[in-house]
Amino acid sequence: MKSLSGHTKPFAVLGHPIGHTLSPVMHNAALEALGIDGIYLAFDVHPERLMQVLAAMRDMGFRGVNLTVPLKEVAFRSLADLDDSARRLGAVNTVEFTPSGLRGHNTDGKGFLRALKDAFGSSTKGQSMFVLGCGGAGRAVAITSAVEGCARIILADVDPVRCENVAREIRTLAPEVPVELAGAERSQWAVAAAACSLVVQASPVGMKPDDPPPLPPSAFRPGQRAFDLVYNLPDTSFTRTATGAGAKAVNGLGMLLHQGAEALTIWTGIPAPVEIMRNALEGALYHA
Repeated sequence: MKSLSGHTKPFAVLGHPIGHTLSPVMHNAALEALGIDGIYLAFDVHPERLMQVLAAMRDMGFRGVNLTVPLKEVAFRSLADLDDSARRLGAVNTVEFTPSGLRGHNTDGKGFLRALKDAFGSSTKGQSMFVLGCGGAGRAVAITSAVEGCARIILADVDPVRCENVAREIRTLAPEVPVELAGAERSQWAVAAAACSLVVQASPVGMKPDDPPPLPPSAFRPGQRAFDLVYNLPDTSFTRTATGAGAKAVNGLGMLLHQGAEALTIWTGIPAPVEIMRNALEGALYHA
């Protein structure tokens, strides 16, 4: 059992809810491997309390914090000091405690690209993409992919305003990339997804085992790649539907891994032990 003392450095992930998170598994394995006297915890924090809690954590000596749904955009709107990644992506998933205060970063974009390379051996460059869900993580995926040279992006969300906002950002940051909105009808989503080479599921649907699939089988086809950002289940309703229709599909464990590794390096200045973190995650999800 890990020995804790008054010198132990605390880190944490905040969300609402937070029970699904696997971040403590990989970060505690990494801290041990690096020989850092630290502990990584998880706390449920209501969005209205976020900034008060972060200020208290700074005063208590926390060394770094990750943010998940629905806190990423709250932090973006509330933090005065934002890294280029957070400003570009419009969300904060990593908070660094600096001598001058709280600094917001976003490691989701890098995490997605590295996970995509791991899973499919490719990037988003030249691909046609369908992105379902334009909240914090979906926004990061869409904008990062556009900047990387995606050939075409189609956006869908139950909230059309979110789609419009992300489309506007893409047209500003990557005006050469065609961006379209899939429309409000779910039947339109399936048609749009089927026309793309890469389908990304960035909505919360699928976090529960009995969640219905967010897209029907007609949204997928052989030769297509499907990426679900949901990571807390080995197989989600999305990945099962995609593979059943002949697509190659993965869950979001790889993105969790790589965004977390980037965050750990921001906090410590030390390269993260990625393979140790990967093994810890896979052990918790697939062999628990």
